[in-house]
Amino acid sequence: MAATNKPMRHTCSFCKRTITIKSQYDMPIYDPQTGFAICKDCIRQVNRFLDEHDQEAAGAEHAAFTEELGDILKKNKPHIIKKYLDEYIINQDRAKKILSVAVYNHYKRMKYGFENEDGTEIEKSNVIMLGPSGCGKTALLSHLSKLLDIPFAVTDASSLTEAGFVGADVEVAVRNLYYAAEKDIERAEHGIIYLDEFDKIARKSGANNSITADPGHEGVQQALLKMLEGSVVEFTARGQRKHPEAPTIKVDTKNILFIVGGAFVGIEDVIEKRLSKGKTAIGFGAKTQGKDEKPKFDELIHQVRPEDLMQYGIIPEVIGRLPVICTLESLDEDALLRILTEPKNAPVRQYEKLLAMDGVTLVFEEDALRAVAKKAIERKTGARSLKGIIEDVMLDVMFDIPKADNPRKVIITKECIEEGKNPKIVDL
Repeated sequence: MAATNKPMRHTCSFCKRTITIKSQYDMPIYDPQTGFAICKDCIRQVNRFLDEHDQEAAGAEHAAFTEELGDILKKNKPHIIKKYLDEYIINQDRAKKILSVAVYNHYKRMKYGFENEDGTEIEKSNVIMLGPSGCGKTALLSHLSKLLDIPFAVTDASSLTEAGFVGADVEVAVRNLYYAAEKDIERAEHGIIYLDEFDKIARKSGANNSITADPGHEGVQQALLKMLEGSVVEFTARGQRKHPEAPTIKVDTKNILFIVGGAFVGIEDVIEKRLSKGKTAIGFGAKTQGKDEKPKFDELIHQVRPEDLMQYGIIPEVIGRLPVICTLESLDEDALLRILTEPKNAPVRQYEKLLAMDGVTLVFEEDALRAVAKKAIERKTGARSLKGIIEDVMLDVMFDIPKADNPRKVIITKECIEEGKNPKIVDL
């Protein structure tokens, strides 16, 4: 007697319908030991409910963030941002104004995009910052992120390489922001990325023609271009190279504000060369320019134009995605003197508070402070070396002071800074 292959029938544990199973897709979930089963129609319905729930949740989050943007804009108008930065950063008024407006417009752009669907797209106000080492580029952005309470990550652009080369992929900048946002993807997607040492990835064919320049730097700029434009960046959580088995995280850079900066050593020569074109006269009408009449760095840097950056070695596509040019002046002795004492987190104030905890009064003589400023200028490191210079002088004092509990006064003199003499310690 011939055997007949009858189609298998089973009851769905959800809808209780008896299903004729012609293929595994009719009953995608089936456990023969317990008899638990779910038919394809129920799975479709569950998926639809989940999609609807996700859409509602996304809509609620969207509305909440739009409202939050309104609060951010109300509390952080350009003049308010600048006033806050004035408390921590000395000079650089032009840079403070540029950054205040750029950040304010960035969040207005986001709010407009969330609330309007008229087809108008306001482009991002990504910023390129130019200024000598130690003039306050990173400090400005660090305080800005604290004011706005948004994730902020600094990445050294000179460590980035083109995909396939030894080094860090450009995605590391977004991964750093992801961790700065405490692994909250939504917060990361509205943060600020600062690419420091950006001038180090200028292409070799530019004016910055260094024998150590990597010929693949143009490829790095091309890779960064995708992020600046606003693409979805995919990276592995642990930073290993991407491969099919490694789980990845996706972050949309559409609403991430990118700020790139660097010292751009030699850019003033490029600017001066451009400005001097067409001004050369021959004969009795020619004006000779002595060494003392050469334009200063601060006068030239504020006249930088996109074509100067192209000449330096930044590709035109990248410059097009960095519409805001922010320039910072070099810091002279008087500015460094003010940085030592005036800002809320001034180095001298920090040491005064540390010693006050041991019942000690710290006094810096005026000549001593000026000596610190002069030493920083000699080192050509700007404000970043001020605390290190003071630390060298204060090390022995901070080691010995806790040995006794009686109130004392520590006086730092000019000789302490210049000749390494011990500070004066007076019992009170």
